[in-house]
Amino acid sequence: MTGQGRASAISPRIPGARSETIRRSNLASILTSLHIAGPASRSELVERTGLTRSAVGGLIGELTARGLVSEARARPAGTPGRPSPVASARGDENVVVGLEILVDTIAVAVVGLGGEIARIERAHRPRDVAPAERLVEELAAMVRPILDGLRDARRVHGVGAAVAGVVHRHDRRVIFGPNLGWHDVPLGDLLRDALDVSVPVVIGNDGDLGALAERRRGAGRGVHDLVYLSGEVGIGGGIISGDHSITGGSGFAGEVGHMHVNPDGLRCGCGAIGCWETEAGEDALLRRAGLDPADGAVAVERLVADVERGRATARAAFDEEGRWLGVGIASLVNLFSPERVVLGGFLHRIYRHVIEPLRIVLDEQALAASRAQVEVVSAELGADAPVLGAAEAAWDSLLTDPGGVAPLGT
Repeated sequence: MTGQGRASAISPRIPGARSETIRRSNLASILTSLHIAGPASRSELVERTGLTRSAVGGLIGELTARGLVSEARARPAGTPGRPSPVASARGDENVVVGLEILVDTIAVAVVGLGGEIARIERAHRPRDVAPAERLVEELAAMVRPILDGLRDARRVHGVGAAVAGVVHRHDRRVIFGPNLGWHDVPLGDLLRDALDVSVPVVIGNDGDLGALAERRRGAGRGVHDLVYLSGEVGIGGGIISGDHSITGGSGFAGEVGHMHVNPDGLRCGCGAIGCWETEAGEDALLRRAGLDPADGAVAVERLVADVERGRATARAAFDEEGRWLGVGIASLVNLFSPERVVLGGFLHRIYRHVIEPLRIVLDEQALAASRAQVEVVSAELGADAPVLGAAEAAWDSLLTDPGGVAPLGT
């Protein structure tokens, strides 16, 4: 065997990156930066991406030709020299549609490239076990006129949907949605057919997508390790560790509402006994206050009004809610040591009424080192975090490969 043959046998060939692959990756880097971090001069993009100034200029030119980016002269800063042009994502011409399917509400959002919300609509619905086909049709009835108005004026690049359920990330199926009464629902296919779209349709758990939205646009900006919690009937959650979403092998991770916290507790909709959401979900709060859980958000508003008027029964219900929230959050802090825990959904609405009892339990039960670095805050995006996270997920295919968009006029 020759020396060359021995080297080939010992060291398998590792293919290098082709120039086209590198170019597409650099296009993605520039567009993602403008989408998430906002407008920037070419010098700022050099700092953000590590690319050379000449490379940045060429890439911006290509993204501009594709109608994804525009450049405009910056206002003079009072310093000598001509101000550098500032590049911005073209959110006026490029949009996605975000959808949300929860137990009490459905929602639609149109979001431009760069994150500007062009439109958002929310509809409250009766709390009942509705077949998936019926809910999809209700949602489609909201979306169709919006899509009809967009198709002539703007390019729609994708559709994302947040759903209160366990989602298989590969085939876009809702494997289990206990509070919706769903089992093995092909939600991605149902939405594609109902909306009659050819763009990518992505599906995600509402907690995971809420975490994505708060990380990019809300209370989690600049945070690398984050736990997001939301509540409606139960409790959903999303976990970001080291800037990466923890979803597990098939997307089933993060079902924090089904952590076991009380062996003597109630049976959960998932079939187990003592899940966290049976002690700290919306239903649990209303039940302790003597209100009908079926009244959902209306009853929560009534309870908030009662506690603000100083009623003792309402104060006791919120204190107990805060304690059980603290029990679950302490476990999550011990497991993941996040920098921030963000409370969204109905937990955002009741935040100021539960934060003190929550902190007391957190101080008692969380490891001291992890407790010292974590703060518990209210979501900046409020109830809209899941639908806006669905929109963010809908951008992923474009942000990964903007080179796949044809130049304007071709």
